Amino acid sequence: MGKKHNPLFLERVERSRSIINECNIDEFSSMLSDNDALVVIDVRETHEYQSGHMEHAIHISKGVLERDIEKHPIGTSDRIVLYCGGGFRSAIAAQSMKEMGYENVYSLWGGWRAILAADIKKSNL
Repeated sequence: MGKKHNPLFLERVERSRSIINECNIDEFSSMLSDNDALVVIDVRETHEYQSGHMEHAIHISKGVLERDIEKHPIGTSDRIVLYCGGGFRSAIAAQSMKEMGYENVYSLWGGWRAILAADIKKSNL
């Protein structure tokens, strides 16, 4: 999706992708417009989030997700979409949340780059 990643990292991502729910940008756009509740979490690093993010997205970096997710009013059955830059880190994060008992978590394949390309409403700090 733009960056060249190392083989072991890519293997880890593919293992995660094989066991998680994943959505593409069209499915995500539909989720945003339906009437069902949706929590959107940006799992990128702080500097990435500060350079631009989806409006109303909760920022919880992948590195602290497991520690900090319960600080937010998010239930284990809530519909949640995670995004990162391209869908790699969010896949790993989605697996972690699934293992913690979150039942309805999706990783957005294409991540922030797909959001920008689709011109979905976003917010800059």
